[in-house]
Amino acid sequence: MTTRQVAELLGGTVEGNPDLPLTGFAPAHTAKAGDLTFAENELYFAAAESSAAAAVLVGPDIPTSQKTLIRVQQPRIAFARVLPVFFPEAVPPHGIHPTAVVAASAEVAPNAHIGPHCVVGERVRIAAHCALLGGNHVGDDCLLGEDTRLFPNAVLYPRTQVGARVRIHAGAVVGSDGYGYVLDQGTHRKIPQVGFVVVQDDVEIGANTTIDRGALGATLIGRGTKIDNLVQIAHNVVTGEHCLVISQVGIAGSTRLGSYVTLAGQVGLAGHLKIGSRVTVGAQSGVMNNIPDGEKWLGSPAVHERQAKRQYIGISRLPDLARDFDRLERRLEELERRLGDPTAPSAAPGEVQP
Repeated sequence: MTTRQVAELLGGTVEGNPDLPLTGFAPAHTAKAGDLTFAENELYFAAAESSAAAAVLVGPDIPTSQKTLIRVQQPRIAFARVLPVFFPEAVPPHGIHPTAVVAASAEVAPNAHIGPHCVVGERVRIAAHCALLGGNHVGDDCLLGEDTRLFPNAVLYPRTQVGARVRIHAGAVVGSDGYGYVLDQGTHRKIPQVGFVVVQDDVEIGANTTIDRGALGATLIGRGTKIDNLVQIAHNVVTGEHCLVISQVGIAGSTRLGSYVTLAGQVGLAGHLKIGSRVTVGAQSGVMNNIPDGEKWLGSPAVHERQAKRQYIGISRLPDLARDFDRLERRLEELERRLGDPTAPSAAPGEVQP
């Protein structure tokens, strides 16, 4: 592509040679002739200017340069949009690998890809342009929407419903039993988990993440939600649309998230909570209470960020407060000693006088 074509794709403008051919995309420190690179601030721009890159993708505040620039309003968004142009997702061949086992009642689109050692159960429906890349187990009565991709060894338990353009990464398990037991005469009796999971369109599920099916009814992952690696989502959880769930988060059963919620790394949510829309929960927080719309919470147990910050400031002062307390305690002991013995010698300078 030329710089003009890239600029048109991104809604930007070219400063310099509009017909400069671009053959790749690379960070400044590895860029070579013909590459486009990216600079969203002056530090990165300085590195880009001294690199071998042919052109630089920049924002409105970056100064002019001897290099050809593609100037856009939001460079990070432009970066995300242009990368697939230079690194398109591989398209596997259509058809079913000879080592795959596909039930006779399954419906597989002719242009779908069923890779080696996959198992596709009874009455499964796999839509156009789907890809099972290898070692996948898709249980009975599952539904996969168009252009959905299961990376190696991802597993869907029976009756899981997956929308269009979903990506489920290696080792993820969707639809496994929820963790439900009741104590019955000294024994933990399992509560059968007879629900299912619904994953709506444009969701991404990271590697080795687990999403449990509902005890009754559905566990629901809302449209556009992005789930990182190593996340646990329990039975009957409902997330709204476009949530961000970062690595090692755990969400207990029947908790409901609004839309555009961000759960930072290692957040834990107790069960049966209601988390409002556009809520942000800071890393390693333990949430035990409902959170209203739009708030930011931190800490364990988590509280509103204003209260959490006051607590953090108080904790940081504890060593000084402990030293002040010890000093006051010693002075009080000295004062009590002198009041009890009028003949005791006077205190040294700086000490409490009787």
